[in-house]
Amino acid sequence: PELAALREQGRSLREQLRQLEAEESDLEQRFYLGALQLPNRTHPAAPPPFPSPVFDFKPKGHLELGEGLDIIRQKRLSHVSGHRSYYLCGAGALLQHALVTFTLQKLLSKGFLPMTVPDLLRGAVFEGCGVQPSATPSQVYTIDPARFEDLCLAGTSEVGIAGYFMDHAVQLQDLPVRVVCSSTCYRTETDTGREPWGLYRVHQFTKVEMFGVTAAERGTESEELLDEFLGLQKEIFSELGLHYR
Repeated sequence: PELAALREQGRSLREQLRQLEAEESDLEQRFYLGALQLPNRTHPAAPPPFPSPVFDFKPKGHLELGEGLDIIRQKRLSHVSGHRSYYLCGAGALLQHALVTFTLQKLLSKGFLPMTVPDLLRGAVFEGCGVQPSATPSQVYTIDPARFEDLCLAGTSEVGIAGYFMDHAVQLQDLPVRVVCSSTCYRTETDTGREPWGLYRVHQFTKVEMFGVTAAERGTESEELLDEFLGLQKEIFSELGLHYR
């Protein structure tokens, strides 16, 4: 009789557990979807908008300069690759390669780990980076779900690097990890059909990314690494002789 009672108690506990697991799944889904709606806060040190500079001559934009030098082509491409696309030719193509190489060498000398990442990643990795592939409208290209289930093109190598560390333990003594990656970025910019205004809001471009993984023992590690990255950006722009803010 005692064994029978224990078996009955076990069956009752299993039934309770089944109901609780269903409730847990429902709550997790509700709170997870709610958490996805929370925006990132603007960093308190972010500067206010800066007024446009005043020149004593008529300045030219990079598109006008590039077209005059025949190193950028962005006109008459709708029949080739649609709007928001461009070609870099001659010195323009060489300049892009040179900038990528310059930046990679600079960051490798600072101890960064070089990495190449997949362009195609699953939706959960995007969501972990604060990007929702299913949003309307979405900046993410989704591959035909009839052929490839849950695969999207990354708009930044940040997503691929984050995916590398997703569900991945890092030894405390190995932190911070500094990663550098050059990748092609794909974004479904919606500013189509209008007169192009240069190499902004384009569907595809190349970018070098700095990515860091820090501890949170003191609560200041992330801020310190951000300051380090900011200093490196200033160093890169200064060595290139470029104005920046």
